Amino acid sequence: MVEPPFAFAALDHVVLRVSDLPRMLAFYRDVLGCGLEKKQEAIGLWQLRAGDALIDLLESSDAASDAVDARRRNMDHFCLRLQHWDEQALRSWLQGRGVSVGPAVTRYGACGSGPSIYIEDPEGNTVELKAP
Repeated sequence: MVEPPFAFAALDHVVLRVSDLPRMLAFYRDVLGCGLEKKQEAIGLWQLRAGDALIDLLESSDAASDAVDARRRNMDHFCLRLQHWDEQALRSWLQGRGVSVGPAVTRYGACGSGPSIYIEDPEGNTVELKAP
């Protein structure tokens, strides 16, 4: 088996679609002890720190719901942080295996802002691959 030109460092974040944001924020902050790290109210996203990773809550009851894909349940996507970023090698590897690769965009994650791409697994789950 040929090894891919990348290696995983950690799970960076998971994004959950929520219908009751105050209740979910209270659970993750007050019950689990996650600290609120960043709010992106324009897109209905609240990011909570859970150790080295983030749990993102995406509000699905307002304008943000326009961006929500009704095919999925409550998980929007999860993100895997890579050990190093070589976009061309990553893109070539994935496309060579029939995977459609979205554009590289700078996004915020558990280790700050950096480039990432979105792909889908065979069952339609969105996976974000992010630079360290």
